[in-house]
Amino acid sequence: MAADPLSVASDPFRQLDELLPTPTVYRTASGQPGHQYWQQQADYRIQVTLDDANQSLSGKETIHYQNHSPDRLRYLWVALDQNKFRQDSLANRMRTVDVAREGDQANRIDMGSYRRALKTQTHPAGVTLSLVADGQGQPLPYTVVDTMMRVDLAAPLEPGQSTDLTIHWQYQIHEQKALGGRSGYEYFERDDNYLYEVAQWFPRMAVYSDAHGWHNKPFLRHGEFTLEFGNYDVSITVPADHIVSATGQLTNPQQVLTETQRQRLQRAKTADKPIKIITLDEALANEKRRATANKTWRFKAENVRDFAWASSRKFLWDAQGFKQGGTDTLAMSFYPEEATPLWDQYSTAAIIHTLGVYNRYSFDYPYPVAISVNGPVGGMEYPMISFNGPRPEINKEDRSDRTWSRRTKYGLITVIIHEVGHNYFPMIVNSDERQWTWMDEGINTFVQYLAEQSWEADYPSKGGEPRHITGYMKSDGQVPIMSNSESILQFGNNAYSKPATALNILRETILGRDLFDFAFREYAERWKFKRPMPADFFRTMEDASGVDLDWFWRGWFYTTDHVDISIDDVRQFSVNTQDPDIESQWQRQQEQDKPETITDRRNQGMSRFTDGKPELFDFYNEHDKFTATNADRNTYREDLDKLEPFERELLKDDHTVYLLDFSNRGGLVMPILLELSYDDGSREHLTLPAEIWVKNASQVTSMLIRPKDKQLTQVVVDPHWQTADVDTSNNHFPRQIQPSRLQLFKEKKKKNMMQKHREALKGATEDKGHS
Repeated sequence: MAADPLSVASDPFRQLDELLPTPTVYRTASGQPGHQYWQQQADYRIQVTLDDANQSLSGKETIHYQNHSPDRLRYLWVALDQNKFRQDSLANRMRTVDVAREGDQANRIDMGSYRRALKTQTHPAGVTLSLVADGQGQPLPYTVVDTMMRVDLAAPLEPGQSTDLTIHWQYQIHEQKALGGRSGYEYFERDDNYLYEVAQWFPRMAVYSDAHGWHNKPFLRHGEFTLEFGNYDVSITVPADHIVSATGQLTNPQQVLTETQRQRLQRAKTADKPIKIITLDEALANEKRRATANKTWRFKAENVRDFAWASSRKFLWDAQGFKQGGTDTLAMSFYPEEATPLWDQYSTAAIIHTLGVYNRYSFDYPYPVAISVNGPVGGMEYPMISFNGPRPEINKEDRSDRTWSRRTKYGLITVIIHEVGHNYFPMIVNSDERQWTWMDEGINTFVQYLAEQSWEADYPSKGGEPRHITGYMKSDGQVPIMSNSESILQFGNNAYSKPATALNILRETILGRDLFDFAFREYAERWKFKRPMPADFFRTMEDASGVDLDWFWRGWFYTTDHVDISIDDVRQFSVNTQDPDIESQWQRQQEQDKPETITDRRNQGMSRFTDGKPELFDFYNEHDKFTATNADRNTYREDLDKLEPFERELLKDDHTVYLLDFSNRGGLVMPILLELSYDDGSREHLTLPAEIWVKNASQVTSMLIRPKDKQLTQVVVDPHWQTADVDTSNNHFPRQIQPSRLQLFKEKKKKNMMQKHREALKGATEDKGHS
């Protein structure tokens, strides 16, 4: 049977040529954009109105679409992402439930899933189109295909030409906690208010690229977005007492902000800590108002691939300026009273920290604002703005009594680092999220790990640390990282943690920090504001580092093999001098060093037949089997005369030779990291490169030559757990006993029905007495 072409075992060092696309004038073999690289541009002018009474949105937009491709386009594809929530959408119709048929979990389903199923049946979801026309208002024929719309042009759009689309639409905003998703509203019963996080809200151009033509896969679940860059002019009309946060720069602050708020914003630009633009008292007063008039907030954003916004009368708002290199931005946080005091303390600080670290490892943040908003969405990113979820726990009887767990604190910092970091990957390094989740989530999780480690010592990072991925690496039900977003199993581990860990191992263990950091920055610089594909990343990392990494990409990204390198044996040798007098003594000593047999021990002092009979002893009683003879000596001298001088010197060498036998039990080839301990108390660290497996990916033997007075006592493979080796029990020679804990328990006696009934009656009586 032919070997699997992707399997590491078939040839782990075979080049990736048959798996990567052929280089072109658009994408080169070095991993950088070609001299004829192109991408389309879509500019938007949008007017949108939020109906706070009915939680609906209506908008009008003009899209100016520029065809920079060498192709004639007869039609354009436009994304209508809100159609995902329609009852008849492909995403809803493909949804499954996992309900056990037997056992304790039989016929059980969580309430959240059931609530979502009910809401899906009743929510009036989907985009209602009232006009699709050209720039002159002439209607154009269109066809809606699930979450995509094909617009047929009156005349083909030639290379170098541009066209305008005019679209009017409306849709009902959904309750995010009920239907999920990456946007929606949150209702606050205490003060009868809504908080809106609005995204995937306008018809937007699908991507047309050299790599795939039209990127018109529907919006299903995991595969997020692939979008074109453009300039945005967006007017957002909301109730006059609402505060709006959005992608881009506010261009009419005089019309929507008070003089005090504008002064505070000015002070925030040079402040050394966050300045409250809207204070807690102001927000509490504002949430009680009910404006009858509207205000229009106008934002402009240049060279972004998307636009999102948030609106509520509940918002507190703080801001602090951040300048570094080419970055001059305003970090801002918007959050309701329910998020205090946790958000006051950490949100804007986390934004600033994120920008500093990501600038160091990629490029200077180019946009004028970086925003974190607290609302119903747990964590989601858009250009310049992100939606983040964690809040403190509020005592219902005393709202001023607020606490949070360690998990909540670090969860908030982590999600802000992650979502703000997405401004770099993929909002600027514009990868195709709908196809390759790992290119934005995995790469971003890796840089997030670097940011977490520089936040404080002992930060509880998850993604990136090799020891944390071993359980997943040896688990069943995996697919390779290089799988389509919708085909991924164990999504978080596959698309986030595994690629992040792989890149951390590449940085710390394979390339070293200097080589990796240079190559990674080169990738970010080459592809900022462009659309990289996986091959562009792989090729750039090799091109800039000067190291052939095809074996690494193949093993980590194209297979589900794992790391399990075992040290099976250590054999010790010294050079055979071939001198019979020396070698006979050595052999005799080896025999004498063997343990005494039980028979020999018990036979000591036993009477023997030959006792007192010297006539029965001869030559063989005087000379044992190890005795060197004159014939042996003559042969040795004859053989010695035939040797070259350097060969005779080698026979005199007195080093100790060790043969170390390794087996690759997991299939994934990796460097062999060794810690060698010696009898003098010293230790040596040695790295055998991954290429040691080049001729045999299953078993290898390495030879060590050491001075005879430095005896090896122990060998440890991967002593610092750098490679995500899934089984450390075979990493020691000699083997070590692994300590653990034995958990003792006492089985609980189950109560019968009568006991349960009496307890219930007793509880009801006590409750009645208290009332």
